[in-house]
Amino acid sequence: MITSLQNPLVKQMRKLHRAKERKKQNLILLEGTNLVEVVLQVNYSLVTVCYTSAWANRYGDLLSDLRDRCERMELVAPEVLSAIATTVNPDGIVATAPKRIDSQLSLNKINLGLVLERLQDPGNLGTIIRTAVATNTDGIWLSDNSVDLDNPKVLRASAGEWFKLPIAVSSNLPEIVRDFRDRQGQVIATVPRSNLTYWEIDFKIPTLILLGNEGGGLSDELISLADLKVNIPVVGGVESLNVGIATALLLYEARRQKNLTI
Repeated sequence: MITSLQNPLVKQMRKLHRAKERKKQNLILLEGTNLVEVVLQVNYSLVTVCYTSAWANRYGDLLSDLRDRCERMELVAPEVLSAIATTVNPDGIVATAPKRIDSQLSLNKINLGLVLERLQDPGNLGTIIRTAVATNTDGIWLSDNSVDLDNPKVLRASAGEWFKLPIAVSSNLPEIVRDFRDRQGQVIATVPRSNLTYWEIDFKIPTLILLGNEGGGLSDELISLADLKVNIPVVGGVESLNVGIATALLLYEARRQKNLTI
């Protein structure tokens, strides 16, 4: 059992709290039983698994499966696991895995896609990923000045759906939007004020939905490239909705319309 916080493996895994180190080590940090179970389901590789004896007693079958799927397993003291994890009350298991390779998303295969610009909150991004999978969205393009895609909070907020959705990080979102339009796709920009509401959009045709920063919204450049600008009506003096909630409304309206045509 590893009991010292000075152990080299412990030091290495603690460094993965930082985006710079995740890039340097080419690893991501997975926390919690749910994420580890999803990794096994989707056949994603694992490098190191650290777990407590209490966790092993509770999840013996899962522990056996993990032994065949990772390079290294270590029993650690509870205080060591707490130091490795980024959560306040970890459930007893933390693992590392290779960073995902950027998805090569094909615009020709996009029936419903998302473009996310300058998103900063990891919880929002994780929620959007989870909702996108639930609504059969084809993929996400994320601007490279957004929150780190490998942020442990993003993975947790996605409830493991992070592994199931094609996501590409891009330094040139306008180029992607222009290419999509050239393929006769429809581009929808979400804005604070518009005479057009989201339920008036025809989502039965290939659509790319643009959503922006939590505080500043979309850039003028991306808005100018949209075919249509829509808003989500609010009352009672509410200024705007959380971007995760806004995304869910748009995606479920798109799914509702598409399901009517099936």
